[in-house]
Amino acid sequence: MGLSAAAPLWGAPGLLLTIALHLALSLSPAQAWAPVHRDYCVLGAGPAGLQMAYFLQRAGRDYMVFERAPGPGSFFMRYPRHRKLISINKRYTGKTNAEFNLRHDWNSLLSHDPRLLFRHYSDAYYPDASDMVRYLSDFAERLGLHVLYNTTIAHVTLNKDRGAWNGHYFILTDHRGQAYQCSVLLVATGLSVPNQVDFPGSEYADGYESVSVDPKDFVGQNVLILGRGNSAFETAENIFSVTNFIHMLSRSRVRLSWATHYVGDLRAINNGLLDTYQLKSLDGLLESDLTDLAIVKDHQGKFHITLKLFMEAGNQSSDAIPLPQDDNDNFAMRVAYDRVIRCLGWKFDFSIFSKSLRLSSGSELSKKYPLVRASYESKGSRGLFILGTASHSVDYRKSAGGFIHGFRYTVRAVHRLLEQRHHGVAWPSTEHPITHLASAIIRRINEASGLYQMFSVLADVVLLKENATIFEYLEEFPMQMLAQLETITGKRARHGLFVINMEYGRNYSGPDKDVFFSDRSVGHMEDAWLSNFLHPVIYYYRHLPTEQEVRFRPAGWPLPRPSALHHVVEDFLTDWTAPVGHILPLRRFLENCLDTDLRSFYAESCFLFALTHQKLPPFCQQGYLRMQGLVGTESLRQHGVESGLLWDSAIMGQRQGASEQQPGDHGPGGHPLAPGPPVSPFNSNKEEL
Repeated sequence: MGLSAAAPLWGAPGLLLTIALHLALSLSPAQAWAPVHRDYCVLGAGPAGLQMAYFLQRAGRDYMVFERAPGPGSFFMRYPRHRKLISINKRYTGKTNAEFNLRHDWNSLLSHDPRLLFRHYSDAYYPDASDMVRYLSDFAERLGLHVLYNTTIAHVTLNKDRGAWNGHYFILTDHRGQAYQCSVLLVATGLSVPNQVDFPGSEYADGYESVSVDPKDFVGQNVLILGRGNSAFETAENIFSVTNFIHMLSRSRVRLSWATHYVGDLRAINNGLLDTYQLKSLDGLLESDLTDLAIVKDHQGKFHITLKLFMEAGNQSSDAIPLPQDDNDNFAMRVAYDRVIRCLGWKFDFSIFSKSLRLSSGSELSKKYPLVRASYESKGSRGLFILGTASHSVDYRKSAGGFIHGFRYTVRAVHRLLEQRHHGVAWPSTEHPITHLASAIIRRINEASGLYQMFSVLADVVLLKENATIFEYLEEFPMQMLAQLETITGKRARHGLFVINMEYGRNYSGPDKDVFFSDRSVGHMEDAWLSNFLHPVIYYYRHLPTEQEVRFRPAGWPLPRPSALHHVVEDFLTDWTAPVGHILPLRRFLENCLDTDLRSFYAESCFLFALTHQKLPPFCQQGYLRMQGLVGTESLRQHGVESGLLWDSAIMGQRQGASEQQPGDHGPGGHPLAPGPPVSPFNSNKEEL
């Protein structure tokens, strides 16, 4: 029985199995762990990594997400240290439009599942970080995203291969020695390395990443905080009620988000220390370059601030080092401190990436962020894209690309680029008759969340077709890549284009700006170009701008100078639907650019146009002449007469008999008589509408 059971091992199948096992055991570890191929590899299962995974999965692509932690959103398991997020969770807007509501939902990722909106996970306006962890876990699980947890990628390098999509593969090696071969690498690891400034005594500072969050540990202490961002003020907010005082030291003045309109600057939720400073309740803010200073620890364990040059004078004992107050008894920081806390922000972890990838140039900004193009692709390696917070160099201190409510849209833009580049799927678009142009723009500027959050970075693009009778509408295209639009989208831009963008006034944002000055808002459409608050701006180009024109655009401009420019006047309610204030000026602008009439007409007016004009308005060409116009009735005709849109045929008959002028004759100035109101100037904007 035993022999018969073992006999198959030595038959044909058994022999093959034995040979295979022998070969596998004789191979070296590097040979045994053959690279696993994936078309798309995503590093990090945070918000940006999961957002990209969602788009790849919906498109049916071959991908894998690598995450070192046992679950998604590991950053939020620890940070912010005091657990309160500064991303708003506005659950009520008075609107049911899901796209509009995302304008005020700063935490949700994009998906087709309405259950995966953050509003279902927290009632708090500023949610707890643990709610974000729970949300991201559900997002990955419910959508069935492919995430390999507990996998730390230890090294990333290139392997040249002419057969690869980009001329090379990215080789990822994990902590077990397993290699992965990737055609495209999408890095969404965020900023994880604490910023540190090297100066004498810097080792005495507790880091934000490790300092105690229990206020009891700071009772009755003098505390010095190094830094001036949200992490510094968040730390101060947690302890300033129990300390003797808190001094905050940084090289630059505080930047308030309401003045800069940049969500990464100091938010009001954390700025209680500004009150106690300005109201002279012992706390204070100071400016100095940290590299010019030094921290000295005395024999009692207290910390003193001195100048670095004093430390370089000799090898004195700590008690013998000169202090600034020795010469200036009014030195602001002459008091001793019990604690020094470092809160200097974060930077990208370059350590796992081979130098051959050329992610950093060594400049100040590239020490914090990888070098990327406006398309979020690495400047050094084709096919390597940076997503999420780490991609913020594209719009640093300008827009929201470093935060969930911004990068969820830039991730989608990257996915659309990849679909066109590697799979021939053109950038999503819709085609409409030119008469729908104004309404299409009005709808987007009133609803679109991507334009609203990524202002001056992502823009809608309208491509005009030949003879400007049809247009193609593309949403949320990276503005600075406009010169490469045809390559990136797979569309043709040969007959002119409009670019629809949202902007703040050019002189309204900055740390030194008084954003509450009187007359700060603009209410009249004639002054729309002076609008300060976020408002739509439409650029018209007769030809697609060149790379040189985009690169050398005027300072402060998101795009090159256009053939024509239109500002839609700012609105207190951010509701750009006022017929006279918003829609009429926009339509006039579009008509001037297109040299046509975009109004809608009754069939009777189109009929008269056909008799008296050589060129009919597009509405009549596309509707009436194709027997698609509005069918007239007596009640409808009477309504048109009463509203001033149509002539009264009875009265016109009487006038016709008394006049020798026949259809086709010309009025003053040689211009043909137009049917209806265009015969004479409008008495008001409402009449023109």
